Amino acid sequence: MKILAIHSNFIKFQVTKKALENAEEVSKDEITVKECLAVLTAVEKRDEKSPTEITKKLIQNIEDIAQKVNTKTIVLYPYAHLSSQLSSPNIALKILKDTENLLKKKFKITRAPFGWYKSFTISCKGHPLSELSREIVLDDNTKSDKEDFNYREILKSISKTKLDIRKLKPNDHRILGQEMNLFSFSETAPGMVFWHNNGLIIRNKLIEFLTYEQKIRGYQEIRTPTILSKKLWLISGHWEKYKENIFLTDYEKREFAVKPMNCPGGILIYKAEPKSYKDLPLKISELGTVHRQELSGVLGGLFRVIQFTQDDAHIYCTETQLVKELINVIDLVEKIYTVFGFKYRVELSTRPEKRIGSDKMWDKAEATLEKTLKQKKIKFKINKGDGAFYGPKIDFHIEDSLNREWQCGTVQLDFSMPERFDLTYTDKDDKEKIPIMIHRAIYGSLERFTGILLEHFKGHLPLWLSPIQVKVLTITDQNTKFAKEMIKELNDNNIKVELDNRKESMNKKIREAQLQKINYIITIGDKEVKNKTLAIRTWQGKVKFNVKINQFIKELKQEINKKQIK
Repeated sequence: MKILAIHSNFIKFQVTKKALENAEEVSKDEITVKECLAVLTAVEKRDEKSPTEITKKLIQNIEDIAQKVNTKTIVLYPYAHLSSQLSSPNIALKILKDTENLLKKKFKITRAPFGWYKSFTISCKGHPLSELSREIVLDDNTKSDKEDFNYREILKSISKTKLDIRKLKPNDHRILGQEMNLFSFSETAPGMVFWHNNGLIIRNKLIEFLTYEQKIRGYQEIRTPTILSKKLWLISGHWEKYKENIFLTDYEKREFAVKPMNCPGGILIYKAEPKSYKDLPLKISELGTVHRQELSGVLGGLFRVIQFTQDDAHIYCTETQLVKELINVIDLVEKIYTVFGFKYRVELSTRPEKRIGSDKMWDKAEATLEKTLKQKKIKFKINKGDGAFYGPKIDFHIEDSLNREWQCGTVQLDFSMPERFDLTYTDKDDKEKIPIMIHRAIYGSLERFTGILLEHFKGHLPLWLSPIQVKVLTITDQNTKFAKEMIKELNDNNIKVELDNRKESMNKKIREAQLQKINYIITIGDKEVKNKTLAIRTWQGKVKFNVKINQFIKELKQEINKKQIK
């Protein structure tokens, strides 16, 4: 069973048409429930083994969440999209009815009708506990470790997941990823990306670009462990505010967490050695891989994943350095986004309902961010109540070529965590003071940013970012020797190039190269061999003949170095 519990200001729903022949007879009026916990529920095949036990577990989970968000009003909402392994409708309905009847003793219950397509509107409270996804499973101790298994059936079940493209647009990054051989997904690691060679080239180029820009601005790079003790997350506040999204594990009777964020690990590196005012500002970056629990039903390509890599950085500074360092981060965001041709708008997200730190601290932090934006003469909108639980933030919403907005970059101001972790530095008067901490990300996550780029450019990535920059096509076998000579020269100049000398028609080779979104396609026939020149086709379809290899390489290098967008 999978559930998504949403602490709501209200939920409105109305049946539209029957999804099942034996759907419940219900009113077709719109129903509104205010100030409630909406529990979107998917009953699965594995729950059919013991409906009574799974009902008990569902009730326990609902009661636990309701107690945490302090509500006595529950909406049970059947939601098939949370799972692809649904149980039979009869059992699912029985479990929901039994749950409704048993919860009535303690709560005011509304159960949305079963077997109908429904339109619904929901307003989420927006605090850190407002959206909780859980997977509810029964303990199964009946199977022996020595139980026989059919390895062929298991192998079949873990084969690469096929992409259903029927409901996807042609420029969807999942289709482009398949056509360009960039990445894939598997049920053995739901919500985690298998990067292919071409996709990894793009990923590494993004890292290389950001790392260079950070290096010239004085950032240090670090790497911290993926699994860290519960103690760390108790201090940071994540255990209280974020536990439902964390993967947990035990080791020698000690509880550990797979990190959902990088900042607490980086803080321990700050604490490893005493710091002086001369060490500040200290800029530490980490391209750290994090894991956050998500229901399988809400996963979606590179945009919604369980494992992803954040381009985190944390800047420790004094109060007098703060505004300057905030401006430096904003300047870096502007530089990165300009290279990709992104326009963006800015929001200032203020204190959420559930937070740590005093109101005085929040007043100061919010005022500082507002002052910085005004000093930079940046137009911004106030996004009330959407700050991180430890501090307010500036969010950057980029606009892509399809006029969609994506929140990627963020700058978060944190007075609380340095105090909670007892971070200090020695000032000029040899007195201990607490540094201020800036959390910062520009891409947001490499996975999501890659997906955005693929759709923004419709797969036609700028030359410097392309996994295959040039493809050489031969007309006959007699042209292969010269083609390989050209490829060697391109390789010697660090141009990513591939050869296609298959015995296929030239039209087919060109179509396949275009499908791969190759920037430049070189065609070599007898004429090119005789003249020692190239016939070059751009991805836009422009063709040039009699091009000398040295001139072509020079133009490619210029385009790469300037990071041009065509």
